[in-house]
Amino acid sequence: MTETSLLKQALRSVVAGQVKAASDPYRPGWHLAPPVGLLNDPNGFIQHKGRYHVFYQWNPLACAHGAKFWGHWSSADLLNWRHEPLALAPSEAYETHGCYSGSAVSDHGHLTLIYTGNVKYPDGSRTAFQCLARENAKGEFDKTGPVLDLPEGYTGHVRDPKVWRKGGHWFMVLGAQDLSLQGKVLLLRSDDLLSWEFLGEIAGSNLNGLGDFGYMWECPDLFRLDGQDVLICCPQGLPAQADRYLNTFQSGYFVGHLDTEKAKFPHGEFTELDLGFEFYAPQTTQTDDGRRLLIGWMGIPDGDEFYQPTVENGWLHTLTCPRELTLVAGKIIQRPARELQALRGDMLEWHGLADDAPVWDVPRAEVEIETVQAFSADFGGDLLLRWDGDCLHLTRKNRRTGLPEERVWHGSLRKLTVMCDSSSIEIFINDGEAVMTSRYFPVLPARLNFSGHYPIALRHWLLADCVLE
Repeated sequence: MTETSLLKQALRSVVAGQVKAASDPYRPGWHLAPPVGLLNDPNGFIQHKGRYHVFYQWNPLACAHGAKFWGHWSSADLLNWRHEPLALAPSEAYETHGCYSGSAVSDHGHLTLIYTGNVKYPDGSRTAFQCLARENAKGEFDKTGPVLDLPEGYTGHVRDPKVWRKGGHWFMVLGAQDLSLQGKVLLLRSDDLLSWEFLGEIAGSNLNGLGDFGYMWECPDLFRLDGQDVLICCPQGLPAQADRYLNTFQSGYFVGHLDTEKAKFPHGEFTELDLGFEFYAPQTTQTDDGRRLLIGWMGIPDGDEFYQPTVENGWLHTLTCPRELTLVAGKIIQRPARELQALRGDMLEWHGLADDAPVWDVPRAEVEIETVQAFSADFGGDLLLRWDGDCLHLTRKNRRTGLPEERVWHGSLRKLTVMCDSSSIEIFINDGEAVMTSRYFPVLPARLNFSGHYPIALRHWLLADCVLE
């Protein structure tokens, strides 16, 4: 289908569906969500010429996975966002089945996208091309086309380039699957973003002391954080354990040291980035003031996403809030980006026994909970947060089966920061030592009820909506 035809179809879908989608009571107020259709991975997260840019995998034609476009938002402050022209549509022969995930860089002052062109064949096989597109004066993107074909020794599952500049060279990490069906991360180098040299496999299943560790590694992101190198990735195919790897696919990180000359990345153990029900495909960027920010997809591929009630209103999924990352004792600490504090209204405080706590509205709210003793918090009758003195439990009914499902965190609790937005919760444990992110669909109006026989200290702010132009 030609680009013109694709754009006409996308416009028709947006015009026909946006009123119904916007009126959904589960529509977020301060998270980014698609106007219509399905959103998944955030792409091209960057601060460029004073503005933040977030691109996103988008099917504007249906609440279904398929040939993905790239949508595009930008903001000066992470609070007030505007729709930018559609960045990419899968119109060329090298991207017939989707403009898959990738990243953005500033090349000689020009915003430049590097993404995967996905192609599937009638016999069930597939291939992938790593492609380039550059912003023009109209804020649109002109496609250069493929700059890297499928590397030898890998299946058609090679995707999600993350590119950065260091020491006069461009470097790229790519998610891949080798011919033995093992997940890998590849390292490549370029002088001009057009010609790429393959340096080697730097991480993956059966590398760096790992045994079998998944059949595909998606969405790699390698960056420097507080003096060490961090590799974020999404291994697919890890078997569930008692209290980790419980989602269909995982998202986590390794801390190590990248040697670009030897193409080596010795690293430590894999740590999950988020212990909730919905979190995947995160991407980071470094800000002009030196912070490392992360934003992720509040969803899981091949999970129970199509049972979410927003599908009936023609839209599906949101992104997480932007998070600031630091590294402490080899562990990533995640906190809500400081800009979000500007959304706070008046603060309410309360101290006493959890059983006596007030019932607060939490349609869009931030709640701080300080205690070391057992309590429970019921969010709108749909999600239960319970601390038993040793373990934090997050429980809900599975939307497909109706059976209870649970996610857990073990540690010593002192504080929780809970960020609520219509149909999502992000729980930051001990100022970001761990996070539990989930969609939920409360009985409306959403209210928070506490219970427990021990003292608890609470603070509550209602949060204003972000502006989306």
